[in-house]
Amino acid sequence: MKRRAAPAAGAAAGPKSFGSRWLAQRLRQLAGPLAGARFCLAYSGGGDSTALLAAMAALRGRHRLQLRAVHVNHQLQPSADAMARAARACARGLDVACRVVLAPVRLVRGASPEAAARDARYAALHSALHPGEWLLLAQHQDDQAESLLLQLLRGAGIAGIAAMPARAGPLLRPLLEVAHSQLVEYLRRRAMSWTEDPSNADERFDRNYLRRRVLPLLRARWPAMGVTLGRSATLAAEAQGLLAEAADVLLRAAWDGLALRASVLRRLREPQRRNALRRWLDLQGLPMPDQRRLQEIAGPMLKARQDAQPRVQWSGGEVRRHGDRLYAAAPWQAGAHPQRGWLWRRDRRLPLADGAWLELRPDPHGSWRASALPARLQVAFRSLDGRVAGLPGGKRLKGVLQASGLPPWSRAAVPLLYARGRLIAVGDQWQAAEVRGPGTEAAGGRKSGRLRLHWHAAGR
Repeated sequence: MKRRAAPAAGAAAGPKSFGSRWLAQRLRQLAGPLAGARFCLAYSGGGDSTALLAAMAALRGRHRLQLRAVHVNHQLQPSADAMARAARACARGLDVACRVVLAPVRLVRGASPEAAARDARYAALHSALHPGEWLLLAQHQDDQAESLLLQLLRGAGIAGIAAMPARAGPLLRPLLEVAHSQLVEYLRRRAMSWTEDPSNADERFDRNYLRRRVLPLLRARWPAMGVTLGRSATLAAEAQGLLAEAADVLLRAAWDGLALRASVLRRLREPQRRNALRRWLDLQGLPMPDQRRLQEIAGPMLKARQDAQPRVQWSGGEVRRHGDRLYAAAPWQAGAHPQRGWLWRRDRRLPLADGAWLELRPDPHGSWRASALPARLQVAFRSLDGRVAGLPGGKRLKGVLQASGLPPWSRAAVPLLYARGRLIAVGDQWQAAEVRGPGTEAAGGRKSGRLRLHWHAAGR
């Protein structure tokens, strides 16, 4: 008789079968009371997310929670639009509103299509999230095992092996203790159908090859593999937490705004320096560079001349040095910020690229006069060669940006406001005299018609 291996000591075995009652208990552990809670579910239309959506819909009336779904359409395959329609139809059958978000993926030569799609998907989901909502992902125990093995095969360190947390900010993964087979069984008991993504059969992608060819062999030999690998991920996450605490101590003396002082980092031992840099990049929300590029940042970049401006770039991230400071962000691109109009009376806040925004707030102590502004403002950006196509203000702009202390390569992200073809503001660093001045007096002696411009810059 063939004996099945028991779960390793300390490993979470998960539920015997998946259902809404177990899910409610797990969500309370992750997010607290369910009454009045608001959830947005990332819904692909596949079996895993359909099982989660159905179980959440069953909880909705019982626990008085709010639920909606978002389907991200990358438009990468001919069936993408049909899959979006099927997802909306399935959600409608559960009486759940489903919004379809278009997030085309720009494939860059040499970059992983899987990574590019994942980055675009997470960006679209976070942009679609409402304030106070939890974002639910249907990643499960098998996904966790796949992620851990892929990270090992790529030579990842502790942070990579830690794989996916059950909770990260507003993001929740309640199914990490649930096997894919349990989710399929849940749908079959309810005679529910789902849509299979054709790309899941393409074994050119590493994850698909691992899932279809390698994992069945491993699972036949070690049936509890999902549980034990989940345990390894949990232990790695604990170790990573300790490394992060140690890095926070090392970074205290190096912080300068969001930048780091190279002179402070140079005093650290090399392993400490690399640990501090990993923590810094993680706090900036950037993907980790490979070992070679991390060594380049920790070594030659820190040792470069004071007047040099070295740069290290990888897929999804970039570090530059300017004087004694290191700056990190997603790669800056010329032409990434198109000109646009702003009907500021109707839309007080104007979203910009990369999560930045401009806002004109009513403020009795603000320096702007509302009466001095036309109904439509123009927002433009300086190109990397210093010009603003077809618009004046070059001399004023150059002086303000030099005085701002911003590193040269990031100045193309500073929004420039024009009114009737005249430059009236450079971010919130400078305003023209014609938009400032005394305001009118309202009843009680209070100034009225005053505004304050606020620029929230990405990574600022």
